[in-house]
Amino acid sequence: MDKIPNYILREAKDKDTLISVRIGHEGLSESIVNELKDQLNRRRLIKVKANRGVVETAEKRKVLFNLMATESNSILVFNRGNTAVYWSGK
Repeated sequence: MDKIPNYILREAKDKDTLISVRIGHEGLSESIVNELKDQLNRRRLIKVKANRGVVETAEKRKVLFNLMATESNSILVFNRGNTAVYWSGK
């Protein structure tokens, strides 16, 4: 993976970046991955939040967020708790 530019990291960590995709109690689905892909075609960064109780442990969240990056052909820039930020790479 290429190094993530500092301006992308700063923008990903900005608390003002709004969550635009939520993972509900049904977990990761094809429609969520498709929504992430669609939004990444329109915007450079997308913030995703897994609702409380969707994944119980930090390790399971890490696996979930990495799987989403793989499935959407994006780069997981930053994650903290139940929130992750994806970059289109453009």
